[in-house]
Amino acid sequence: MGSVVEEEIVKKNYGSPLKHSPDFHGPLKSRSCTDVLCFLLFLAFIGGWAVIATLAYKTGDPERLIYPTDSLGRRCGVDDLVEDKPHLFFFDLTKCASPTVLVTGCPTPQVCVNKCPDTDFASSYYMIKKDLAGLKKHLICKYEIDVSSINSLQKAQEHIDRNECASWYIQSKPLAGRCIPSKALEAGREMVRLVIDGEIYDANKINSDVMINATKILAAFSSSEEIGEMLLQDLTGSWHLVMLGLVEAMFLCLFYIFIMRFLAEPMVWLSLFGSIILLSFFIYTCYERYTTLASLSMSKLPDPSLGDIFTGNFKAYLAVRETWLVMGIIAIIVLVIVLLITLALRNRLRIAIALIREASKAVGSTMSTMVFPVVPWLLQLGVLTFGVSVMVYLASSGYPVYRVNGMSSGDCVCSSPDFQDGYECSMDMFRKMCKDKSGGECLKASCSFYAYRSDTRIKWFHFYNIVGLFWGLFFISAFGEMVLAGTFASWYWTFKKENVPYFTVTSAFFRTIRYHMGTLAFGSLVITICRLIRLVLEWVDQKLKKHQDNSFARGMLCCCRCCFWCLEKFLRFLNRNAYIMCAVHGKNFCNSAKDAFFLLMRNVVRVVVLDKVTDFLLGLGKLLIVCAMGAQWFYILSRRVTYFNESVPELNYYMVPVFIIVIGSYFIASVFFNVYAMAVDTLFLCFLEDNERNDGSAEKPYFMPAKLLRILSKKNKLERR
Repeated sequence: MGSVVEEEIVKKNYGSPLKHSPDFHGPLKSRSCTDVLCFLLFLAFIGGWAVIATLAYKTGDPERLIYPTDSLGRRCGVDDLVEDKPHLFFFDLTKCASPTVLVTGCPTPQVCVNKCPDTDFASSYYMIKKDLAGLKKHLICKYEIDVSSINSLQKAQEHIDRNECASWYIQSKPLAGRCIPSKALEAGREMVRLVIDGEIYDANKINSDVMINATKILAAFSSSEEIGEMLLQDLTGSWHLVMLGLVEAMFLCLFYIFIMRFLAEPMVWLSLFGSIILLSFFIYTCYERYTTLASLSMSKLPDPSLGDIFTGNFKAYLAVRETWLVMGIIAIIVLVIVLLITLALRNRLRIAIALIREASKAVGSTMSTMVFPVVPWLLQLGVLTFGVSVMVYLASSGYPVYRVNGMSSGDCVCSSPDFQDGYECSMDMFRKMCKDKSGGECLKASCSFYAYRSDTRIKWFHFYNIVGLFWGLFFISAFGEMVLAGTFASWYWTFKKENVPYFTVTSAFFRTIRYHMGTLAFGSLVITICRLIRLVLEWVDQKLKKHQDNSFARGMLCCCRCCFWCLEKFLRFLNRNAYIMCAVHGKNFCNSAKDAFFLLMRNVVRVVVLDKVTDFLLGLGKLLIVCAMGAQWFYILSRRVTYFNESVPELNYYMVPVFIIVIGSYFIASVFFNVYAMAVDTLFLCFLEDNERNDGSAEKPYFMPAKLLRILSKKNKLERR
C-alpha cells in the first residue's frame, strides 16, 4: 500500500513514466530547430563583441602595458625622444618598496636610459674628492638637464638637491625593462656600503631606515632573474623528458580505457585499491619524515619564511616537520573518505561497474570520440585567445593618469587642497599651484605618471568582453557535450550493437549545428549568468576584507557565495542531462531540462547512488594515473633510480619538471575521462528511459546490454541475434 502511495506522489509531482513507442529507436531523425530566438540573441551578441574588438584593436596599444613608462608618460624605447633609451631608471628605487605604491605610484623621478648603470655611484663621494669629471661621468639626470654644461660641483649639487639628478644608485641589470640592483644588499647594517672606484664607501647620504628595510625586497628582485635563468635551464635540459612523460600519460590513458572494455571490474577494483595503497604509502612517508625531523634538534632545522617562496628555496619547507604533519593529516582524511564510500556503497558497485564496462564498449566502438575533444578544445583556445587579446587592447586604450606623490615631506605647499599624495593631477597645474617654502619649484614632491585609465565606456566594454568570454567558453563546452551525447545515445538505442551506424560522431556533429545551436546558447547563458553573479560576490568579498569589523556582512556574503556555488553545480548537472535529452528527442532547452529532471527524480535513488558512484570510480582512475606519473617521474628526475641517471641531467629544481608532468597528466587524463564520463551519463539516462519505456517482452524489448539485464534480474523474451 505504501509503495502505491509513493508511486502516486511521484507521478503527481514528476509526471508519469515514459510510454513505449514502437517508432522510437534512438536519436530522432525528424526534428526542428530549437530555441531560435536564443541563437539569434547569441549571434547579435557575437556581432557586438566583434564591434568592440574592432574598436579595441584600433584604439588600443598593448605596448603601453609592456614597455616601462617614465614620469612624463613616455614609453622607453618607443616614443619620440626616448626611442634609443629602452630601460627605465629610478632615482631612488627604495621608495618603490612600499605598499602605498599601488595607490600613489612610485614617489621618485623615473627616466629612460640607454643602459642600466654598471657601477655603484654616490655623489657625496665625488664631492669629497672634488672630482667634477668623475661626477659628470656617472651622473644620471632628467632630460632637460645637460650634464655636459655643468661647470662646477656647486651647480651639480644644486641639481641633485632639486631632485633633477640622482644622488646615488647601485650597479643594476635590466629586468622587464627596469633597472634593478644586480647584487643583494646587506641588511641589518648601520651603513649601506657602495663600491666606488674599487673603494668601499659608506654613504651617509643614503643611510636611512627605508634603505635598510628595503634590502631584502631588493635582494628578492635581484635574485628573481637568477631563479628564472635556473628554471629556464632546467626546462631546457629536461624538456624531452617532460614531453616523454606527457606522451606516456596519453598512452597510459588509452591503455586504461582499452583494458576497461574487457576487464572493467578488475580495473575498477585496481583503481580503488591502488588509490588506497598509494594514499597509505604517502601517509607512511609523511609519518617517517615527521618522526625523523622530530628527532633532530630545533637548532638544526631551518626556519623558512615567506621570502623562501620568492627565492625558490622550497626545500626549506620540506625540512619542517609541520609540513609533513599537515600533508599527512590531509592524506588520512582523504583515505578515510575513500574507505567510507567504498564500504557504504559496495552493494551498488556492481551496477556502476556494469555501466562503466558498457561505456568502455561504447567508446571502443566509436574511437573517434577520443579524438573529437580536440575540436572543442581548439575552439575554446581560440575564444580564450580572442577574449584575452580584446581585454589587453581595451586595457591599453585609455588615457594617461598622473598622481601627486612626495607631499608628505612637507617641503611643498600648494594653493589648492586637491594636491595630496595619491590624488590625480595635471603636471602644468601642479607646477603653477605648488611651490616650495622659498617660492621655487617643489623638490621633494611631483606630479608624475601613474597608469593608463579607461573611461566609463571602456569599462562597460570590459564587462561585455568578460560576458562574451564566459558565454563563448560555456557554449563550446556544451557543444562538445551534445555531440558526444548524440553519439553514445545512437550506440545505446541500437538493439544489435554490431549494427551501430558509421560516422555517428559526424552525424551528431552536423545534427547539433543544424538544429540545436539555440539550445546550446540558452543553456550556456544560464551558466554564464550564474558565474557572473559569483564573480560579483567575490569582488564584494574582496572589498569587505578591508572592514574586518563587519563580521555579519562577511558571514552573509559567505553564505551567498556557497549557495551560488551549489547552484552552479546543480545547473551544470541539469544542463548536461538536458543536452542528452535534446540530442535524443530534439526538444528545446526548457522541455529537455524538464524531461531530464523528472526522469531523474522518478529514479532519484539510482541517480544519487549509481551516477555518483561512477563519477567516484572514474575519479579514482584519474587519480591513479596522475599519482603514478608523479611518483614515477619524481624518482627518475631526483636521480633515485640509478638505471636512468645517465639520461637525466643535473637539475637545480627537479620538482619543476615533475610538477609540469603532473599537471599535464591531469589535463590529458581529464580530456580522456571526460569523454568517458559523458558516455556514462548518456548511457545512464538512456538506461533509465529504457527501463521505463520497455518491459522485456517481444513487443517492448530492453535495449540495455545483457550484462545489465542480468544484474537487474531482467531479461528479454526476444533474444539478440
